[in-house]
Amino acid sequence: MTENNTNVRVGLPAVCFVWQIAMVVLFGVFIRYDEESDTHWVEFRRENNITSDIENDFYFRYPSFQDVHVMIFVGFGFLMTFLKRYSYGGVGFNFLIAAFGLQWALLMQGWFHSLNPETGKITIGVESLINADFCCAGSLIAFGALLGKVSPVQTLVVALFGVTLFAVEEYIILDLLHCRDAGGSMVIHCFGGYYGLAISWVLYRPNLHLSKRFHGAVYHSDLFAMIGTLYLWMYWPSFNSAITDHGDGQHRTAINTYLALASSVLTTVAISSMSKKGGKLDMVHIQNATLAGGVAMGTAAEFMIQPYGALIVGFCVGIISTFGYLFVTPFLEKYLKLQDTCGVHNLHAVPGMLGGFIGAITAAAATEAVYGAEGLRNTFDFEGEFENRTPGTQGGFQAAGTCVSIAFGLVGGVCVGFILRFPIWADPGDDNCFDDEVYWEMLPEFLAHDLIPASFQLPEDEEIVPPVLEYNNHMIHKHQEM
Repeated sequence: MTENNTNVRVGLPAVCFVWQIAMVVLFGVFIRYDEESDTHWVEFRRENNITSDIENDFYFRYPSFQDVHVMIFVGFGFLMTFLKRYSYGGVGFNFLIAAFGLQWALLMQGWFHSLNPETGKITIGVESLINADFCCAGSLIAFGALLGKVSPVQTLVVALFGVTLFAVEEYIILDLLHCRDAGGSMVIHCFGGYYGLAISWVLYRPNLHLSKRFHGAVYHSDLFAMIGTLYLWMYWPSFNSAITDHGDGQHRTAINTYLALASSVLTTVAISSMSKKGGKLDMVHIQNATLAGGVAMGTAAEFMIQPYGALIVGFCVGIISTFGYLFVTPFLEKYLKLQDTCGVHNLHAVPGMLGGFIGAITAAAATEAVYGAEGLRNTFDFEGEFENRTPGTQGGFQAAGTCVSIAFGLVGGVCVGFILRFPIWADPGDDNCFDDEVYWEMLPEFLAHDLIPASFQLPEDEEIVPPVLEYNNHMIHKHQEM
């Protein structure tokens, strides 16, 4: 039996109530509608010679917002349902993190980007909602590395610090360094991946093998996770293009992401088949590495990388991500004591880092002959204090931004990891990780047994799971115990 006290009846309600009340107070003090969502829109229209309500940014951005919203709550949520006894936790805690995180993100990003110094107020509109979802994505990526090993209170702490760190590194990368990162290869995926990995490294569990019976998938749990993959895959062009410039910027970003995703599917399938006797495919690879093209394309997608360049990116990163699941993740667990439940190292951290450097190379190679003088200024926002920046200099700053995201993820993750090691969070013991029963009300065991004839019932401490179906594990090589 575990020695950990996993009772969250006091801690979880206290954190939820106190933090939500704090959000109400802070929103009351700081948050207001922007000019396009306020009732003064009629006057704003007249003063700015806007002829139709259709020109309100809501009608341009809201479809993209909906797509991103589906990715955050459905895509990320269902992608984490592969564990045979942790589907409630995967979807439910993803829901909890995002619901709190988007509120805190509106405040944090508002303080950095849209605080009016005269009124002391933050104005929000539909683009603010998209950016808040992006901010949540970093913490949800980190949650993937910790899946099944932390309490719901700990997930909220991860989100609190994750959103805070994200807002700071985003301000440094996008505002101070003036990097372009429409799809968030640097600020979202690279940061979120290394943030989660650093926390997981600090929270290393030497006796995690005691939960080995739950650490895997069954047929239906992998099918549910594949639903998350398909939602993410379908909507990733919207994710990368959601806040790009009107017109050619958004159009080009969607095309490049679309092509990179398609290319990564084929190379993922190829490497997965090559790695197994008989050429059988591994569902872990298909669920995850097929998405790596979208991650790696996040920074360079709005640049003139050309369609064949997007295919090359997807081609290469599909191979790299699949090899990561085959070799790198087992190596990290065995030698660096890093337990990465969902393999975020291979889907987010490394593809995000590569995406940042791909963006740097593409930016440095930009020429006026390809972009046109006006197109070059618009794509890289060479205006104001950055008016005289050259593409080569921009490439250097893009690379520096990637390094900043890695540093924030690793250093911030280590600090948060040590906070989460305090014995106050009601986290599960080593022998009951990856089990929904710890934090969720489950169907009583006797009801499940009543559905099975007495002559076929197993002892209470044994699971009724055909061993042939117990095959899927993101952290270690496949093994069957027949």
